[in-house]
Amino acid sequence: MFTITITPRFGEADGLGHINNTHFSEWFELARNPLFKIFSPEMSTAGGEFPLILAYADYNFLKEVHFPKEVEIRSFISRIGTKSFTSYHEAWQDGNLCVSGSAVAVYFDFIKHISMPIPDDIKKILTQHLKPEGSTQSAYPSR
Repeated sequence: MFTITITPRFGEADGLGHINNTHFSEWFELARNPLFKIFSPEMSTAGGEFPLILAYADYNFLKEVHFPKEVEIRSFISRIGTKSFTSYHEAWQDGNLCVSGSAVAVYFDFIKHISMPIPDDIKKILTQHLKPEGSTQSAYPSR
């Protein structure tokens, strides 16, 4: 599991002090950086070096998130396939699971424009971050 703490910005809140739902895509993407570094430690995009492309993302909004309280984002791997993996994220505030979501990233060659099998050494590292069975999950299962 990876965790980051987000301090919401004033501009991310609406008139009622709730964080707008559109910001969770940005927060969850930021939370994926440690996972991306497994594939590309320098996170370089020069010359098509970054080997992942986002294929799918979903979000389940369970509770309101309020400004200015901090939000903890927890990230796991929920599935490892041949050419892709699924990350699972949770946004927690005041001890409550507020938002969950998943994203599918495909191991991709941007020069050849083809998906490729994830190397075994990377799969082994991803396995270390698998979501434990029975850990907290939203009422709406990730797809």
